[in-house]
Amino acid sequence: MDPVSQLASAGTFRALKEPLAFLRSLELLFAIFAFATCGGYSGGLRLSVDCVNKTESNLSIDIAFAYPFRLHQVTFEVPTCEGRERQKLALIGDSSSSAEFFVTVAVFAFLYSLAATVVYIFFQNKYRENNRGPLIDFIVTVVFSFLWLVGSSAWAKGLSDVKVATDPKEVLLLMSACKQPSNKCMAVHSPVMSSLNTSVVFGFLNFILWAGNIWFVFKETGWHSSGQRYLSDPMEKHSSSYNQGGYNQDSYGSSGGYSQQASLEPSSDEFGQQPTGPTSFTNQI
Repeated sequence: MDPVSQLASAGTFRALKEPLAFLRSLELLFAIFAFATCGGYSGGLRLSVDCVNKTESNLSIDIAFAYPFRLHQVTFEVPTCEGRERQKLALIGDSSSSAEFFVTVAVFAFLYSLAATVVYIFFQNKYRENNRGPLIDFIVTVVFSFLWLVGSSAWAKGLSDVKVATDPKEVLLLMSACKQPSNKCMAVHSPVMSSLNTSVVFGFLNFILWAGNIWFVFKETGWHSSGQRYLSDPMEKHSSSYNQGGYNQDSYGSSGGYSQQASLEPSSDEFGQQPTGPTSFTNQI
């Protein structure tokens, strides 16, 4: 039997059924989708400029851009419709900082999720033998939750800027030839942004996963167990004192009821016969 089958038969991968390891495996997959859809993007748009003099026209102006979206470095040449002279332009904007930060967070989140999943599966006893492992895991989970929120929000804003800068209508406004009514400028096709939109969605899904996993990691730390002991000790003391008070009250009530019954019961000396003292006094007289 191969080692993988032995581990599976021994129940080593049973940890994946627990919420802690299961969420880590989801974080691993979602991190891959996040940096793949953003870091692997390349797109472009095509424009056409139809001059009055057809020999000066260019009906296929291709403008390509890609990650990390340093759009101000993307240059292209367009006709001016004034002889053979051509105009060199560049796109506007730079969203490289938000895009690179988003991809960096995704890559490091993938690496940590992979390492944590391996620890959960193969080294679970060492992970739980002291409070150091769960405590580090808890702090890292909180930090990555914050980084995913910041990175996804920043990249969503950066993507909005990329869409505006690569909008064919905005690019056509940069061309001097398109400012003349006699020339015809139009967009042949616009860039496809579906994968970039997907990257933003995966970014916020990663934030939800990491934020939700904070509770399950916190349960593994000593802070959670000490908090439970702190809450259970006063409850036990209160319960024991209540039981003791109830026992004393019952015993007191039984004794009190017995005494009261004895005092209310009429005696035979009082109603059945006369006291002995006055009888003897009469006889003496």
